Amino acid sequence: MFDSLRKSFTRFSKTIAERDLSESDIEEVLEDLEMSLLQSDVALEVVEEIGLDLKRRLVGTAVNKKQLESFVRGALTESVSRLFQNAGSLDLFERIREKNARDEPYVIVFLGINGTGKTTTLAKFAYMLKSNNFTVTVAAADTFRAGAIEQIREHAEKLQVRIIAQNYNSDPAAVCRDAVLYAKSHRTNCVLIDTAGRIQTSTNLMQQIEKITNVVNPDLKIFVGDSLAGNDAISQAREFHDYTSFDCSVLTKSDADTKGGSALSIVKITSKPILYLGVGQEYPDLKEFRWESFVEAILGERESMDEELAAKIQAALVAPASTDNNDALYDDIVSDTKDETEAAGIHDAKSVPEHKQADPFEGISDSDIAVYSEMHDVPPPESDEAAHVLA
Repeated sequence: MFDSLRKSFTRFSKTIAERDLSESDIEEVLEDLEMSLLQSDVALEVVEEIGLDLKRRLVGTAVNKKQLESFVRGALTESVSRLFQNAGSLDLFERIREKNARDEPYVIVFLGINGTGKTTTLAKFAYMLKSNNFTVTVAAADTFRAGAIEQIREHAEKLQVRIIAQNYNSDPAAVCRDAVLYAKSHRTNCVLIDTAGRIQTSTNLMQQIEKITNVVNPDLKIFVGDSLAGNDAISQAREFHDYTSFDCSVLTKSDADTKGGSALSIVKITSKPILYLGVGQEYPDLKEFRWESFVEAILGERESMDEELAAKIQAALVAPASTDNNDALYDDIVSDTKDETEAAGIHDAKSVPEHKQADPFEGISDSDIAVYSEMHDVPPPESDEAAHVLA
């Protein structure tokens, strides 16, 4: 997940580390970073804030050249981490226990547009809560969309949880009130409310949310957004938050999200935390979002190589090579890189037959070889002969 965002930050760190920290140089490289972030679905205002913060940290800074990339990466980490720290966090299970201690159910409302996986997310929450020994009642408050009640009823039956429903076109707030009353009388721990999917410009449906809030006073309002919707998800989160002041977000389809910008932007724009990520279609496929792990993933120490490229280089490195006249150089390389080559699946290159014809690095650019060499701390070969020895 989040490969595009990670590559943008890694490329920036490496590029700026190759230059002196003059203001003009930094501005030029920052422009490239900002463009990459925009292409990774990071909102413009978030891009601008990160850029200004980095410029403030980097301009005029005296850092040893060898430590510069690490310094830049640290500055990036601090800038991104601050966005998540400002959004705060919440412990869902602890909140539920505190409310239950007063003999009251914990009420959660799920919000979002159609097609984001809102109802499936509610079902995943029901599964998760049951797995942690909480009892659950579901309110089928989407009385607007055809098939919505049947869909949530099917989930409730599979999960063996109580569902409170009325007819289509019934008052959603009345359904929610009935569900909360049932939960109170039966000492149920949690009420999960499925609301009608609505576009943020639908005043009528937005007013329903306001009415539901006034009637049942929910403890938690969760915005469910689609990670793959890019800037649309960001604008939806902004407008839903302006209208409902939701408490946190869940991002669905995150297992297929190669960009990662939506998560960063939604947290910054709403100042509310992301609680979970949907990472599949099954009930257990709900992963707690830990921003520290997210930051580590996008600002990891090394950029993973393209799988196809890595396979080509590894194939070249295990190709037959002559060692007749290069034993000394070979021994030096092997002694320095034994751990790295074993980790990469390369075994005892001295034992392979003598190479006669093909160049094992044919079709692989010098820059790609340099990247591989850097990752494994092996100096790039300076000649064809050295290349065969490295292989």
